[in-house]
Amino acid sequence: MKIVIAPDSFKESLSALQVATIIEKGFKEVFPEAIYIKCPIADGGEGTVVTMIEATNGEIHHIDVIGPLGVPVKAFFGLSNNKKQGFIEMAAASGLELVPPALRNPLLTTSYGTGELITACLDIGVEHIIIGIGGSATNDGGAGMLQALGAKLLDIDGQQIKLGGSGLADLFNIDVNEMDPRLTHCQFSIACDVSNPLIGENGASVIFGPQKGATADHIKELDRNLEHFADTIKRDLGVDVHYIPGAGAAGGMGAALLAFLKAELRPGFDIIANTLNLELKMKGADLVITGEGRLDNQSLNGKVPIGVAQLAKKQKIPVIAIAGSLGDDLDHLQQYGIDSVFSILHKVSSLAEALSGAENNLYNCSKNVAYTLKLNLFKLGGDI
Repeated sequence: MKIVIAPDSFKESLSALQVATIIEKGFKEVFPEAIYIKCPIADGGEGTVVTMIEATNGEIHHIDVIGPLGVPVKAFFGLSNNKKQGFIEMAAASGLELVPPALRNPLLTTSYGTGELITACLDIGVEHIIIGIGGSATNDGGAGMLQALGAKLLDIDGQQIKLGGSGLADLFNIDVNEMDPRLTHCQFSIACDVSNPLIGENGASVIFGPQKGATADHIKELDRNLEHFADTIKRDLGVDVHYIPGAGAAGGMGAALLAFLKAELRPGFDIIANTLNLELKMKGADLVITGEGRLDNQSLNGKVPIGVAQLAKKQKIPVIAIAGSLGDDLDHLQQYGIDSVFSILHKVSSLAEALSGAENNLYNCSKNVAYTLKLNLFKLGGDI
């Protein structure tokens, strides 16, 4: 029996590798002779760097960068494949969690630190960078990142515009002649799970601005500024990013990555699953086990369990999902490729109790799922 274990992390409690290892331990109690293939995975959001490093035996580097408020913060990036491949989470340098709620204002926050992470990768000789752009605190169209990489975003007096979403209003012209030349020799893959355009009623400012602290007046100003930025990009670079799907991701970071770095925007799960050769690892499997901290209706929109299940179904492999908790909106989960789903919670718990007990609860649940499978195999005359 070959079993592939490909879960996401259980947020705030267990990494994806820890989840996979605990599930394997539970199943080995019941099926000790089975072949287990662990492939912890992520979708480009928080935890992506750790997951990719654990899955590829890579390494994490910590550096100080300019945070979203313009002051230094401690950030990190990952390396693997003999330091030729880099992994970046935008949230590590320019994330919303780095800004206290009372100080959240996307007119002021900058993506400069994300550019510094890219530069750090280039300094080491990285040739392919995967960037997860979820969880940003910014709405500056990636302008700060571009300035960190050497782009000149100049006002009418020939000076760099100020950092933050408000600075784009002063943009007069763009000069890319002094951007880091190493960028042209590096491939950029962007893990992006939204299809919002840069501007308009479904754009970055209107849809994502409020969660970053934008007021109604801020949203109007930010949207005008991004439109002005897009107009200038079209005039100076010949690239139209106004309504490209995904250009509005991370406060317009998608637009900057597309126009300036020729990046490829793809669903996060697809990029990471392809990097880890997940579909190939499933070949010949009898069972696939996946999971995440909470499985609910939001999981149906490109999250790890659904992505794993869809790959498994291409090979007609049954799929079981194990989650920290379950939503009430999973009646049609089988339509998405998951045959059965289990919660690790066995009693009413507070959030703190659920998080602290996750390891033990996951182990017991996994073992019980395996015993149930063994019982069914026995009754059906299958090969135990």
